Amino acid sequence: MAQTSFAFDDLPAPLLAAQGGTPAVSDALDALTDADFQAGYAIGWDHARHGLLPPQRHLLPGNPLRQGWQAGRGAFAGRTRPAHPEVHSWLHLRIEAWEQGLAFEDLLVTPHFLKQLGASTCPVSREALTDQARVVRLNQAAGYAAGNLALVCERVAQALPGITGASAQAAAREATASADGLFRQLSAAEWERLACLILLATPQPHEEAARWPLRALPPNRVRVLNPIQGLQVWLTLQIELDGWSQRLNRLADRLPEASRLAFRVFVGGFLPRVWQNGRPASTEELKQRLEDAWADERVLRRWQHFALQLTAAQTGQLLSEALSLGISGRRVHQHAAGGATDGWALESGGRADAGSRARVQFRPMLRRKPSTASV
Repeated sequence: MAQTSFAFDDLPAPLLAAQGGTPAVSDALDALTDADFQAGYAIGWDHARHGLLPPQRHLLPGNPLRQGWQAGRGAFAGRTRPAHPEVHSWLHLRIEAWEQGLAFEDLLVTPHFLKQLGASTCPVSREALTDQARVVRLNQAAGYAAGNLALVCERVAQALPGITGASAQAAAREATASADGLFRQLSAAEWERLACLILLATPQPHEEAARWPLRALPPNRVRVLNPIQGLQVWLTLQIELDGWSQRLNRLADRLPEASRLAFRVFVGGFLPRVWQNGRPASTEELKQRLEDAWADERVLRRWQHFALQLTAAQTGQLLSEALSLGISGRRVHQHAAGGATDGWALESGGRADAGSRARVQFRPMLRRKPSTASV
């Protein structure tokens, strides 16, 4: 399966229990694997590298994160690195992953990568993002990995844990039926956009992926794992750039003859939904119109009629040819089959195994015994 990456460029249970008072901290640390211990130690070390104090809950005696921080303070005394906002976010995400026992792709998810996720508006709520915005995992069955992360507002972040594409669609129906139009503080349209983003980052059979509307365009660095949805994104983004008509005609010429009419019928139904209120006043308004056009049931039916005529193999080839025609001034990287989810830990539902735990960027000498030194 080809995949497309669009680049617009709990603590482990024993330790959580110990911090609540039972069992003892030393017993909890004995239950940690060496890889758990190393991961926590490395997070503390990087706090010290940037001159930052770890969260208070991780400063208890014997905590691996505290031990790494204490060792790092001596190693980096007087020569720490700057702690930019993306460094704070990077350390926070690593702690989240460590606490929950989830995989963290530390070779790719770096402060520089997180800076590239920056956006002015939330892709789900469409409200302006503030300092409270959070980086979240779209596919909850995957780890903290490049391509699975997006920046959203706090309200969306609170609703996301445990949600799948299907459950988000069900939540949209709940919101539609509710008296105030909300379900768990999100409207039906917001749930539909969230469902779309989750599904873009969720591997699906071709026939299933072909049935979903593109209610939200992928934010920067989110990977579109299903070729038919990659083609859907490419077609939608063409409208943003002059010369779209010529590019769509060139793509149509590459289609199997039996599919060309269905393709032209889809395009002919999609365009009026975008332009029916005149020329948009801004790029953001155009983006929202492109997304909202997919809410029209006739547009979706025409898309399904076209998309389901293609096989998975045909779609992968067609997507490669489409990307060679360009995509609205954006940089796009197409991954080899399966390569887009390396580091996602999909086989374990996002849980970290010993191998992923051990992939730390720095592995100092560790004191396995709990430390009793004071802060």
